[in-house]
Parts: sequence; structure tokens; C-alpha cells
Amino acid sequence: MKKRLIKAEDLYNLRIPTSISISPDERQAAFTVEWMNQKKKEYYTNIHLLNIASGKITQFTHGNQTDGQCVWSPDGATIAFVSTRQKKTVIYIMPVKGGAEQKLIEIDGSISNLQWTPNSKSFVFALRYNDSHYIKDEKEKKEPPVFRHITRFFYQLDGEGFLPQDRFHIYMLDIATNKLTQLTRGKKYDDVSPAVSPDGRQVAFISNHDADPDFNYLRQELFIISIKGGKVRKIKTPLGPKNSPKFSPNGKFIAYIGHDNPEDSWGVTNEHIWLVGVGGNPKARDLMPTFDRMTIDQTVSDTSDVHEGGAVFWSGDSKRIYFVSSDTGNTNIFYIPRSGGRPTRVFRGDCHVKGFAVNGRGNTAALIYADLNNPGDIMTCPAQYGGEKRAKKHTDLNPWLKSEVKLGKTTDVVFKSSDGTEVQGFLVKPPFFNKNKKYPAILEIHGGPRAQYAFTFFHEMQFLAANGYVVFYTNPRGGSSRGETWAAAIEGGWGDLDFQDCMAAADYIESLKYVNKKRIGVTGGSYGGYMTNWMIGKTNRFKAAVTQRSVTDLTSMTGSSDIGFMIHREFDGFPWTNPECYRERSPNTHMENVKTPVLIIHSEKDLRCPLEQAQQMYTKLKVLKKKVEMVMFPDSPHGLSRHGRPDRRLARLNWIVKWFKRWV
Repeated sequence: MKKRLIKAEDLYNLRIPTSISISPDERQAAFTVEWMNQKKKEYYTNIHLLNIASGKITQFTHGNQTDGQCVWSPDGATIAFVSTRQKKTVIYIMPVKGGAEQKLIEIDGSISNLQWTPNSKSFVFALRYNDSHYIKDEKEKKEPPVFRHITRFFYQLDGEGFLPQDRFHIYMLDIATNKLTQLTRGKKYDDVSPAVSPDGRQVAFISNHDADPDFNYLRQELFIISIKGGKVRKIKTPLGPKNSPKFSPNGKFIAYIGHDNPEDSWGVTNEHIWLVGVGGNPKARDLMPTFDRMTIDQTVSDTSDVHEGGAVFWSGDSKRIYFVSSDTGNTNIFYIPRSGGRPTRVFRGDCHVKGFAVNGRGNTAALIYADLNNPGDIMTCPAQYGGEKRAKKHTDLNPWLKSEVKLGKTTDVVFKSSDGTEVQGFLVKPPFFNKNKKYPAILEIHGGPRAQYAFTFFHEMQFLAANGYVVFYTNPRGGSSRGETWAAAIEGGWGDLDFQDCMAAADYIESLKYVNKKRIGVTGGSYGGYMTNWMIGKTNRFKAAVTQRSVTDLTSMTGSSDIGFMIHREFDGFPWTNPECYRERSPNTHMENVKTPVLIIHSEKDLRCPLEQAQQMYTKLKVLKKKVEMVMFPDSPHGLSRHGRPDRRLARLNWIVKWFKRWV
């Protein structure tokens, strides 16, 4: 059978694994798979069980619902999970061997970090109630409030809208009685990332008790409270971001992901594995101070989001700590000895480990594996050096990609920027490539800026290639996975070294014999949209541009974005203290120079780069009589390309191709 080209509609065919956990005896793994319902225009997630020895897979939950946060009971007999059925958040438990699920509690709010207590009698988790939880009248709940009284810096979040008045706190739920007990309290602080001690007596968590925790958002600290509640005790650690605290199995230590630079810019300082004694001794220390990489996944694509929190797992003997790290396009599994030193790579390869789990009682790691041609499958491997050599693949979630579709060949390349710096990129050739033909090309620029394009499946890049374009997506300076110096290279100077690297990428495309150098377009989203705007204001070499969810005016962005008040860390002050930098570095300042036909794509409910950013650019280009059009997507957030309503994602892809076919 002759293979076909990939289509925008193939988004509906994708089955994406999103999380994984391994049973206490390491004989089974539970994993979630996300899929799209074309008729309902919704995403749903179901839980599946894998028998590791036999390879047999059983679907554990079914239907048009979103089930996640699946966690095994200590005896391995039951799985608990969180579901968003009936528009409420519900905790269920269900026997692994089969049987009816049992609803424990239904909550009008958000739950995170669900976990069993060691005696299997209760759960601990972080909970924040929605404002509607406190409204008794059902009719009133469905209506917008009469007014919103805002007092916080951080009062809105892209994808969620206005944040509830409540804060996250730590709760315990008794399974037998369904009694919900609040362990931590406070109107000013969020208490997050709870971790239960092995003896079940204590809960560690992260909180920011600064006088202004919103503005000084990186001044997080580590706390412990009794499982019965009461007085909170602070464990002395350096101020700085903290994620994923985990008790060692022997109960003596807590490991967490973080760093000690509370004045860091947007993700420049490396987040590492830190260790501290439960009683504060030994003192908190970075276990890998010379490791010039982050201990989190920093890969972006349209089949996964960046997992900023990271994951930490201990070995059963309390001697090793497992984590993932992104390095020059890959994301692999590592471990670090409890004593510190050089991390060891457990699973190596040009791939994207999108999630993993190590139970600690044996030697097996379960992971979600993706690469340039695979959006994700479940694998297991030994949790030791060279694990990839004995890895076993258990699923084939997207067989149609191999049997039906001819993908464009993707290769990673290294090219030199104008100052000789080596830059990584990924080149996709059109399917059924003919070396004697001259192809148009598209340069793609990632958002962030602290993120990376990587060895992972990217539907958008394949779709563009299937439409006859050579696609080049690169990792210019200012991004992630190349160390702190690389990430810090554009602080206070967006549009300098990153612009040089993007221009060098365009030079590289033009040097390819099979590319028509007079037919090259450029596109990008978020920070990539910023760079697209910046480039067309600085050069006329591109035949067309598509700027998406972009930044155009840094001054107004400071006040309108959900995280705009944080931008001063990146630009050496605020617009009123460093106005020339903000003016010069805003693409709108240079719109008079634009000669490139530009399509502006923006989401109407984008709170990260608000709609006014697109409107400013559109209005100015219209007044200047430039070739510009705008496409807006109603009721859509910043992350439209990754998790927006499916039909709108398809429309977005088709608009990009339509614009480039018109002008390139």
C-alpha cells in the first residue's frame, strides 16, 4: 500500500502517553493515554495497565473523561486516581484485579500530588477550592461575579483565567470515613508538593513565606508538619525555587529539585538535586554543583508540554536519586549518589523521556519514550548504567504513523553562527524527497526562551514538510539544555545573539542545494513570535512571516501578562527605570522597516502574551500600509498549538500553510 502524507486532521489519530507509575512489586505499570474526541472537540485521558513480564496491556478506565494522577497503594492491590467527571474533581479508588471503582470525594477545586499514606488508610494531597465552592446558590454559581477585587500581583494564569481567592494547602483524606482534614492554613501562602514520610508520621511541603511571595516568587522554603496537623517546622535550606521533595526510604533525608538564586532571571540558573537531613543535619547542599544542566525536562513540541516541576525518585537502599535532564536536544534519565558527585546516565539516547518512574524496591525503570518519529510509547529498562541496551518496548500506540504515513526525514545538524558559535538545529525534508528539486523552506523559532527543540515527534513540522517545505527548527542562544552561560546569553539583550543565530540558521538553509533561497519563510510562537517580529523589522530576506501568540511591546506586556511583573529580571529593571531598553527591544519600535507580508495568529484568551500585543502590531502595520492580516481564536489560551481545542488547532495549522503558499 502506498503511504500517504500526514494531515492536520491526523491530530485526532494521535494517542499520547502522558504519565506513568510502577507498582510496588515492579511487576506492573499504570500509564495514562490522552486522545481527542473529534465530535465533542475535547481531550480525554484513560488509564491503562501493563503486565511487565507478559507485555499484556489492559485498559483500566474507559470513556469520555480525564483520569490522571494514578498512584498505587503500598500493597499494590489498588490504584487511586483523580478524575474531572461531572465538571468536578473526584478521587476514585479501584482494585487492580478488576471491580467497580469507588468514588471517595467530589471537590469543587484543584488537586495535585495525590499520594497514599504508608498504612493505605488515607491520602495526602494539595487542594485549592474554586470560588464557586463557597457559593451555595447553584444559579449564582453559573453567573459571573458582580465584581472582582484584586489585591495580588499574581491574580491570573494562562489557561485558567482569574485565580481563585483560596490558596493551595495540604489536606488528608481518610478512606474509611471520607473525612477531609486540612493540615496547613493561611490566606497569603500556597502550600504545595506534599511528600509523606516512610513512617507516615510527617508531611514535607514547599511554601513561600516571603512578605510578598508573588513578587519574590523564587523565595521558596521547605517545611514539615505532623500528619495530624499542628505546628509547622521549617527545615533550613537556601532561598530559591524548590520542587518535588521526596523522603529517602530510610526516612533520614529529603531530596528536592531547586537552586539557591532567588533573584534568578527566567530560568537561567541550573536547578539541581539538593539533599537535606530531615532534622536539618546534614545541611542542605547541591549534590551536583559542576553539572551544567537542569534536572528537569525542557523539551517543547506540539505533542508535549514542558514539565517544569521535574521528578525525583529514590533507590530502595536510599543511596541513589533518579531524575531526568535535557542535554543538547535529548532528555534522558540519570541518577546521582546520595553522597553527590557526577551524575550517571541510566537511559541514554537521542530521544525524549517524557516521564518515568522508579519504585525503589528493585532495579526497574518504567518510562515514556519518544523520538523524532514516535510521539510516545511505554518502555521498561534496568535502573542502572546502560539501561537503554536492555530496554523493552511494550506498546505501539500509534501504529498508523508507520503503516500509513510517509514522514519527512528529520536529521539534527550543527551549524556555525556569525561569531563561530556552534548552534544545533533539526532539518526536516519533505516526504518523497527529490534531491534534484528546489524546495521552499520555513525557519521555525521556539518559545520560552528557556526551552529546547529536541529529538521528539513534532506534528507541525511534519505537516509543513508534507506540504512541500524544507523545515528548519533550531536552538539559538538564550534557550535551554546547553548550560547557564548559553541560557544567560540574551539577558537584557533579546534580539542580539539570538538574532545572529537565527540569521545564521537562515544562511544555512540558503546554502542547501535543494532549497530555493528566494523562497524562505519564518514563523514562531511566544518568544519565537517575538523573534519573528524582531527579524522582519531588521531584515527583508524572508518572503513571508507568521507570528503567533507573540510579544510586540515589552512595556505593555509588563502590565498585561499573567507573569509580566516578572519581566524586570530579564531586562535590567522596569519600563519606568530602564525605558530605553524596553523601547529599543520592543519589535513594535521597528515596524516601519517591515516589508515582509505577515500573518498574525493570536488567541483571544491568551494571558501570557495578551491579545493587545497582537492588536498593537496589527494596527501599526495597517496604518503603515503594510501587508498584514490577523487570525484570532476565540476562547483559546496561549498554548493553543499544544492543547487548544482540537478543531482550532487544525484551523491554525491550515492558516499557516495557506499564508506560506500564498507568499512563499
